[in-house]
Amino acid sequence: MSTNTISINQSLHRFDGHREVWLFGYGSLIWKADFDFIERRPARIHGWTRRFWQGSHDHRGTPEAPGRVVTLIADAAAHCAGMAYLITPEVFDHLDHREKNGYLREIVNIEFSQGGSTQGLVYIAGPGNEAFLGAASVAEIARQIAQSKGPSGLNRDYFAHLADALRALGESDSHIDRIEQELLALSGA
Repeated sequence: MSTNTISINQSLHRFDGHREVWLFGYGSLIWKADFDFIERRPARIHGWTRRFWQGSHDHRGTPEAPGRVVTLIADAAAHCAGMAYLITPEVFDHLDHREKNGYLREIVNIEFSQGGSTQGLVYIAGPGNEAFLGAASVAEIARQIAQSKGPSGLNRDYFAHLADALRALGESDSHIDRIEQELLALSGA
């Protein structure tokens, strides 16, 4: 599969005919809502874990030196905290472009932190996309994040914004915590 998933996402026709759709964000969508939304709520999804396993060739790295950004990996025992946005389908033109580097819209059950749940969509970059980097040691992930830079800025800034946004939500993520410790050690070296 190509890293450019815009046309694939546009052909999926998920939630066609709906005037509003809930979207779950677990990475930059938590802290960078550069799109119109009707409402947003802290939320979580079950059966998924956040991992810095996706390459960023277009935002936080380059094709020659990709950065690392988050995707979701299936894990029946896990849950992932983030932010849910109620949006109109018109917003997908912008989001499909923003998430074009290997991410596909998937249907997911979203559980709101204040109670209640609904079906919605989430962008996931699975192992079948060309930009998928996969598992690596925490030290290797931190080194790549510390060194990478792309058109949207430093990969380290992406990481810091995500870690700060999770803290602001009162959420902890052990994968993020371990990488943050490694990044602090690298900056102190």
